[in-house]
Amino acid sequence: MKVWLFIPCLVDQFYPEVGEGMARILARLGFDLEYPAAQTCCGQPAFNSGFFEEAARVAEHFLDVFRDAPLVVGPSGSCISMVRIFYKRLKFKKYSQEDVAEIGSRFYEFSEFLVKKMGIVDVGARFDGRVTYHAACHLLRELGVRDEPLELLKHVRGLQFVPMKDAEACCGFGGTFAVKYPLLSTSMGEYKVRQALAVDAEYVVMNDVSCMMHLQGIIDRQKLPLRALHIVHVLSGLLPRGAREVQV
Repeated sequence: MKVWLFIPCLVDQFYPEVGEGMARILARLGFDLEYPAAQTCCGQPAFNSGFFEEAARVAEHFLDVFRDAPLVVGPSGSCISMVRIFYKRLKFKKYSQEDVAEIGSRFYEFSEFLVKKMGIVDVGARFDGRVTYHAACHLLRELGVRDEPLELLKHVRGLQFVPMKDAEACCGFGGTFAVKYPLLSTSMGEYKVRQALAVDAEYVVMNDVSCMMHLQGIIDRQKLPLRALHIVHVLSGLLPRGAREVQV
């Protein structure tokens, strides 16, 4: 099966191992991968900030790049939901709403693609550690992906899963929300971190690097014995620098 890779901005610029890890997993499972080098930002930052015309210009190029893709997989619930859900709110010069909806229907978040689309729950991963899970907002509330990441984690050898309180509560990042309301954003993130620590987790895992970046920033500033990871880190074994250094 042919699959095109969508690598979001934060992954590309800050966590490239997430994109590489996703590609390795899909290749190992037998998918024929293609990476369109002309891809750019999906337009979500501009959209979230109220710049709809500017977002539409970026999004139109994005559609140009991916319009012929049979299936597109990306490691970000927020970026996939931007394409699948929020593109329908933009006005395009070259694309009708029907075109936008049809192209968007071919986009899948990574765990959603594996479990819901392909029925794959075991990718042969091993990860030794005590792990809890944070349900990122766009993944859960826009795409309706709730159980798929948990199914993948359940089948990781050596992983000890511990559910935390309010796993489905927002971490406070919220795209540009963290910029507009930094104190509120930080408070929400601190609450999420406390819940992970309350169950003695070594790692808090999620499906969006934006949430991961936000929570890891709080963890680092407070020098806490916890590490935020993307689910691809766990499934691929490609970890960010210092990921095993959870003891402070």
